[in-house]
Amino acid sequence: MEHNIPLDDVSNIFFIGIAGTGMSALAQYLGGTGKQVSGSDRYFLPEEYNETKNKLEAEGIKCFAQNGEGITRATELVIVSTAVEDAVAEVKKALSLHIPIIKRSDLLALIAATKRTIAVGGTSGKSTTSGMLFQILQTAGMKPSIISGAGLVNIIKQGKIGNAQVGKGEWLIIEADESDGSIVKYHPEIGLLLNIDKDHQETKELLEIFSVFKKNTAGTFIVNQSNKLSRLLSVNIAKDFSSDENEAGYTAKNLIQQGLSINFTINDFPFQLNSIGKHNMENALAAAAVANSIGVSLQDCAKGLHQYEGIYRRHQLLGEKNGVKVIDDYAHNPAKCSASIAACQPVAKKVIAWFQPHGYGPTKFLKDDFVQEISAILRPQDEIWMSEIFYGGGTAVKDISANDLIKEIKGLGKNAFFVEDRNELLENIRNHITDDCVILLMGARDPGLEAFSKKLYEDL
Repeated sequence: MEHNIPLDDVSNIFFIGIAGTGMSALAQYLGGTGKQVSGSDRYFLPEEYNETKNKLEAEGIKCFAQNGEGITRATELVIVSTAVEDAVAEVKKALSLHIPIIKRSDLLALIAATKRTIAVGGTSGKSTTSGMLFQILQTAGMKPSIISGAGLVNIIKQGKIGNAQVGKGEWLIIEADESDGSIVKYHPEIGLLLNIDKDHQETKELLEIFSVFKKNTAGTFIVNQSNKLSRLLSVNIAKDFSSDENEAGYTAKNLIQQGLSINFTINDFPFQLNSIGKHNMENALAAAAVANSIGVSLQDCAKGLHQYEGIYRRHQLLGEKNGVKVIDDYAHNPAKCSASIAACQPVAKKVIAWFQPHGYGPTKFLKDDFVQEISAILRPQDEIWMSEIFYGGGTAVKDISANDLIKEIKGLGKNAFFVEDRNELLENIRNHITDDCVILLMGARDPGLEAFSKKLYEDL
């Protein structure tokens, strides 16, 4: 199939690897537009409960084991994630039946071409800013659609996965992912660039990718000027936003954090947000800048942001026991981990942060940055703990350990500890917990992190 053939021409679509966050969002979106959607996943095992499968089937999306049975001659289009290899049974069957196969990012580009699309880009904050913008437009009565990389709490509360919703309005909010380079495939009406920090690639490569994103944006391109690298791509200073005092069209300042909420002003208009950290003020500023540029008043932006309930595993408060708060966060690169720890510091006198790096290659690539940024943000009383690197399968050279990072952080005079098995974390930190303390749990990609975090809180 040519990628420019309209989606209107197909009605029966199958997803291989449908349980993945990006894939399940697209599947739900297409299901919400009336398509017949089904899919398979290696995590769907016979007689074994799977929450994602349950929620997809509740939306009318039929789910199969990854054995080829779900694909039939009636299937018109097959979608694969980047993790799906050619040896998978469904890929072989689709090829034998001459059914077109396209990647997830190509499908998202096709969907984006059918709506007035706002693409949110940057190495940090995409899901949160997309969620904030969705809430603002929803509160303003614009009935937006969203395809997100994480579940929105207010949609999860409806019993859904929470990472997609089809609205009757004309605007669609998507995340434009730079990690796999797919961001260059989108041609949005509005492009938003939050930040550029070393993550999956070197900053030079990231600048090139985001430059193409800017070039492909058909209408307004909005940039965070308080990030030095993203500022290089600023094209229209009157439309840009910043959390510093400068010539930007939208400026946030007067940040005050009280407990688990923040107050600040945007262009001298008061805002309150039930989230923590300077980085969330910047995310809110970005969302308000976009919404205001398409006609939403700052007053309505403030109203929407006040109603924003957060994103799944983004500084999610699991609960509090005896003055100890347990917070679960998706932070997984140096800038995100540093910002996450900083956001928790005004909440309590002591932060005990735990981090599980993912991937041996990425951890080795970012080792020095992790050491520098985490060390720089820790107060004398704060602690950083790490467990061994999460290995998701495939070929990997295991030539680095999380303990290598801990040893270097400790060498800089910080309180740093290694506990290889995360299930032994709680018994190891018990004597370190004070009565005014935050336990911050950070990590990504590992599907077992949610259960681990909840169990730690329960056993506290």
